[in-house]
Amino acid sequence: MIRTTICDLFGIEAPIIQAGMGPFTCAEMAAAVANAGGLGSLGTTARSVADLRAQMQRTRELTNRPFAVNFTLYPSLPNEEAFELVLAAHPQLMSFALGDPGDYVKRAHDAGILVMHQVTTRQQAVEAAGRGVDAIVAQGSESGGFGGIVAAMALIPQVVDAVSPLPVVAAGGIADGRGLAAALMLGAQGINIGTRFLTSRESPIREAWKQAILAAESEDTMKFDVWGDIFPPGGGAYPAIPRVLTSAFIDEWHGRHDDATQEAAGLRDQVVEAMARGTLGEMLPFTGQTAGLIGEILPAAEITRRIVSEAEDVLRRTMKVMV
Repeated sequence: MIRTTICDLFGIEAPIIQAGMGPFTCAEMAAAVANAGGLGSLGTTARSVADLRAQMQRTRELTNRPFAVNFTLYPSLPNEEAFELVLAAHPQLMSFALGDPGDYVKRAHDAGILVMHQVTTRQQAVEAAGRGVDAIVAQGSESGGFGGIVAAMALIPQVVDAVSPLPVVAAGGIADGRGLAAALMLGAQGINIGTRFLTSRESPIREAWKQAILAAESEDTMKFDVWGDIFPPGGGAYPAIPRVLTSAFIDEWHGRHDDATQEAAGLRDQVVEAMARGTLGEMLPFTGQTAGLIGEILPAAEITRRIVSEAEDVLRRTMKVMV
């Protein structure tokens, strides 16, 4: 059995967190992870307040175990109505990413809710620790979706050293028990994973996207470099570039920095329209480099249990070698 400080902190059995991937999460996936002993998450990005309310209610119907609700801080701040809704719903944890969490930390704590914050650099981790967060996710550049440029192997121990004794959760390049074991060896207290759960049976993304992930090699993913030209970060937002598989939209605009800057308003409208239609995944099929490790679609609970079992086996064999 693998039990770390985040298990005690979050009230879970296994140090595995399903990432809060905006509209690409759902109650069925979050509850399945929770019922298997991990921490499921619901994302709020690109989700209406009515849908968020329904998803939280459905999650509570499917599990009596803790779950998290995630907010991103770029390209815009959270919807205030959605934030108040989550405060009133009182999940075990709020998680934040892509910018300085600021006063959101205090507001969550005042409501009795724990806070976890995701960073992509050591300095961001130090600043987040100063905000009083309860745990920090160190996200390596291998991650799908929005991230930085420092790889997990280099980032995780730096963040662990910088914010100790605050617990650190590893993200980026992790899809199985070997990744969990490696994260623990680097000083992390658990893992936060997204792409592997995108290919779960409960994942709400379209089947074509799941099959594209299964067919992809790690080198098929790419950083969509003009994103910052379309959505320039401002305020306390962190610089972040999405890692994706290719699409017609990406093929058309990748590398065209000057053109993207000139056409930014129209391109932003296209992204917003895709969000509203529920087709954002076709335009921007967020996928991490762990695509090369994923070979089948499994129930989210089975993914969670396998990661724990594999990690236990790896650690047993490692300790045997060390002795």
